[in-house]
Amino acid sequence: MPTDDMSVPDAAAYAGDVIDRIAAAVITDRAFLETVLTGVLARGHVLLEDVPGTGKTLTAQGTAHALGLSFNRVQFTPDLLPSDITGSHVYNEHTQEFQFNEGPIFANVVLADEINRAPPKTQAALLEAMDEKQVSVDGETRELPDPFFVIATQNPVEQEGTFELPEAQRDRFVIKTAMGYPDRDGELELIDRRANRFTQMPTIDAAVDKSQVRALQEVPERVHVEGNVREYLVDVARATRVDDRAEIGVSPRGIQRFFEAARARAVIAGRDYVTPDDVKFVADPVMRHRIVLTPEANIQGVTKADVVDSALQSVDVPNVTGR
Repeated sequence: MPTDDMSVPDAAAYAGDVIDRIAAAVITDRAFLETVLTGVLARGHVLLEDVPGTGKTLTAQGTAHALGLSFNRVQFTPDLLPSDITGSHVYNEHTQEFQFNEGPIFANVVLADEINRAPPKTQAALLEAMDEKQVSVDGETRELPDPFFVIATQNPVEQEGTFELPEAQRDRFVIKTAMGYPDRDGELELIDRRANRFTQMPTIDAAVDKSQVRALQEVPERVHVEGNVREYLVDVARATRVDDRAEIGVSPRGIQRFFEAARARAVIAGRDYVTPDDVKFVADPVMRHRIVLTPEANIQGVTKADVVDSALQSVDVPNVTGR
């Protein structure tokens, strides 16, 4: 089957296989993995915010391996320079010329570990890569591999020595989600794996290759979204702007990402049309990190999830006949 003609059922089957392979190695909730893959199919980037030790790094590695893509990890620190990410020109004594040494950003999947520990200048270099799929080094623009996406992590608890992500950069992440702790059975399985110190970590074989990943990312473009579902999605996002607890609601660019994520979610569910349930599934991971609460709301203990929930409750759910 030509990969550029991939059908929705085939795409859903591939997506399910990818998720199954990651789930065999990462102890986490399946809905979380579906959310991460939704970001990938929507051609976006994913931000994972959770406490240390929950498996964020393993999830990023597993996603790259299951998709058959190259992977690099960048440990973000306060002294990290933009050139440490993008690469730099180094003088070659043999050729007596400067040659470009690629930085770790030149991979299909880049794990930006503890992204909020890097200074703003370094975050800006990453922003160009995320937004334009290219980097500028010494006045030269270099294209990044295709496909390209960033999986970034940050610790929500430890704030000392961190730099808050600017709103422009948060907006580039299609999805922000958290793994949470495994359930009791999951943590028992972790113990079983560690019971024998000679037991190797489960390996993840590729379910697809690079060309098939590109084809998978094309499939959501052919997903139908009825007019009343489009109105529902837009109205839910706009409701975050009129909430008195929100200083900033979801931007027009955020609405576009919301739309793209809803179509990607429909593909994973095996449908060629979007339902209100698809909109609800992606509403929180797409919108929450784009909302800025008022100081009063923060003092009162209001959360961004509260604003998203209120937005969903304030808009009538349309009927969808399907296709």
